[in-house]
Order: sequence, then structure tokens, then C-alpha cells
Amino acid sequence: MGWLETWSSAQVGLLVAFGAGLLVGVERERRKGEGPDRHAAGLRTFLVACLAGAAGQVLSPLVAAVVLAAVSGLAGLSYWRSRSDDPGLTTELALIATTLIGMLAVSQPELAAALAVVLAGVLALKSRLHQFATSWLSETELHDGLLLAALALVLLPWLPTEPIAWLGHLSPRRVLMLVLVILLMQAASHLGQRLLGQRAGVPVAGLLGGFVSSTATISALGSQVRSGEMPLRLAWCGGVLSTAATWLQAWLIGGVLAPRHVSEMMTLALVGAAMPCLIGLALWRRQEAGEPAIAARVNGSMLRIKEAVQVSGLLLAGAVLVQWAHALSDAGLLIGVAIAAIADAHAPVAALWSMRAAEGVSSSELLHGALVAISVNAGTRTVAAWAAGGARYATGIGGAFVVSLTVAWGWDAFMN
Repeated sequence: MGWLETWSSAQVGLLVAFGAGLLVGVERERRKGEGPDRHAAGLRTFLVACLAGAAGQVLSPLVAAVVLAAVSGLAGLSYWRSRSDDPGLTTELALIATTLIGMLAVSQPELAAALAVVLAGVLALKSRLHQFATSWLSETELHDGLLLAALALVLLPWLPTEPIAWLGHLSPRRVLMLVLVILLMQAASHLGQRLLGQRAGVPVAGLLGGFVSSTATISALGSQVRSGEMPLRLAWCGGVLSTAATWLQAWLIGGVLAPRHVSEMMTLALVGAAMPCLIGLALWRRQEAGEPAIAARVNGSMLRIKEAVQVSGLLLAGAVLVQWAHALSDAGLLIGVAIAAIADAHAPVAALWSMRAAEGVSSSELLHGALVAISVNAGTRTVAAWAAGGARYATGIGGAFVVSLTVAWGWDAFMN
């Protein structure tokens, strides 16, 4: 492809425009239909429109504007003369979009090519998109998706980015980003159960539920074991996988609070999550297909705002506590981490990440603090497993903790 380097931007743009028009045109030709009710625009029309847009842009912006106006007028005339009782605008709008892609190909050929692929894909997935919007997606899930979009695209950009001391040196924008991460994990857990069914849904719910609260996930599964709604081995599987999420979320929080240092915990997080994943996979494979599994709870809302706010509140409280303990002494840092981790492991880890971003702790202090937090909270989760599911359930969960934490501490000792 070295010969392309000798071409001018106009030549490359015309080539990309030809490919884009061809791609979208082939898709429209297949749906054009036959007879008097067929659509007016097909392969040749889209190809010519895209090339005309690129050629007009090469000549001058004025010529490009004239080409776009002409194509828009012809598309409007085609719609007006449509013989269908309920004519759609898809083909006409796609024709205008293809012309714009041709114009864009002259200055930004990579972006134009990507847009052409996206446009052709959207047009080709017509029936599936209609089924998703009208049948698969519920009204509640639509509202939850709109809420997520509003928080991420409307509210988040307006929040201040300056750290606030009484928030554990976190900024309001970082706090909302933590809430959004928790809500996204809730949505992923909900949709995973819908897509994968019952037997696969329990491990997925366990893993993704651990991103919100591993303790709550383990307790919920234990309650269903005690009531006879779920086989013990399958509950072990979901509970153990939720502990893998604890390691992964400890790392993901760093991507939000201290992106420059996030690589420092990557290896430890992956090692810590690997053993629970292996144990969970072994338990899932040994689960007999004939045993009853929990029915996926997919009829309600996929977002639990109250729960997300509570978890975020724990993160903030832990951040303030650890910051205060670190101000007393270096030993006080680990003591504060241990105390905060009794309630939730993510809270002190979030505090450590915010301190790492401000260069308040070293990389080794970050890793040791995370190990202490997860180890202490493992005891809390084992007690919760015993209270919810009984001694046998707690023994399996606690045994998995011992194995995974032994590997994690051993890896840290070996590397340091």
C-alpha cells in the first residue's frame, strides 16, 4: 500500500468516497425492491452522490454546497413522489448522509470511511434494531438508559474538577464518575442475565454484582441457598466470582481517580482476580446441568440509584477516614485502611488512589494498603456468608478467600 503515499489528498479522498458510496449503495440496492413501488435510489445513485460530494469539495466549498443542495432537493422530490402509502425517510436521509461522507473524505478520509461503515451497518440492521427498540427493550430500561445518558453527558461536564478537602481530596466530577461506574455495572449485570439465561446468569450476576457490593452479592446468594432456591455449588460459584470483581474494581477506581498511576496496580489486580475466576469456573463446570438454578430477575429496573448512592457514600466516608489516619502517621494509614475496610473494601482503596494521584502515598503503600483492605473485608464477607447461608456455604466462600489472598500476598512478596 506504499503507492498510496504518493497520492494527493484529493485522490485519496475520491478513492475513499468511491468505496463509501459503493458500500452504502450495495446495502440500499438490496432493499430497493422491484416494480412500481421500488425506491428511487440504489447502488448507482449512492455511488454518484458520494463521488459528487467529494468532487465538489475538491473544487471549492461553494460547489460542494451546491452539490449538497441539489442532492437534498432530489431526495425531497423522491420522497414527495413516493408511491408507498407510508413512505419512510431512511433512503432519502441516507443519500444526503452519503453525500456528506463524500465531502468529508477529502479532508478526513479515515473518519469518512468509518462513518460509511457505521451508516451501512445501521441500514443493514433495520429489522434487528426495530425489534430491539420495540420488543426487547422495556420501557423501564429505556428510562434507565436515558438517565445514564443524562448523568454522563449533561450533568458530568458541568461539575467542578477541583479537589475538595472535606471530600477526601476528590472533586465533584470524580464522585459522579464513581456513581456512574457503579450504575454501569448494575446495568451490565441486568442485561447479562437477560442475554445469557439462568445457569450462565448466576455467575454473570455474581461477577458483575461484585462491582457494586461483593458482600451484598454473597449474602443474597447465601439466602437463596438457605431457602433451597439455589444449589450450593452454583451459589459458591457466584459468590467467589464476586470476589474477583473486588480486585478488578480496585484497579478500575484507579483509572477514574489516578489515571497516571493506574498501571501500578494492574498486575496485582489481575493476579488477585485470576484465582477466584479459576475457582469459580471450576465450580460452574462441576455444576450439574440438571440442577435447578435461580431465575434471572430481569423484569424490574436495571439501575438501583439508592444502592449506588449508598456505595458512593461509603467510598467518600472511607476516603475521609483514610486521609485523616494518614495525617497522623504512616502506621495510622494502614490502621485507617483496615478500619474502613470492615464495611467496604472499595472505600479505603478509593482513598488510597486519590492520595496517590496527589503523590501523598508511594506505589508500594498503595499496593500494601489495597491488600490490607481486601484481606480485612474478606473476613466481613465470610461472616456475612455464614449469617446468610450457613456454615457450609461460608466454608466454601472463606476457603476461596484464603487461597486467592495467599496467592496475592505471595505475589506481592515475590515482586518486592
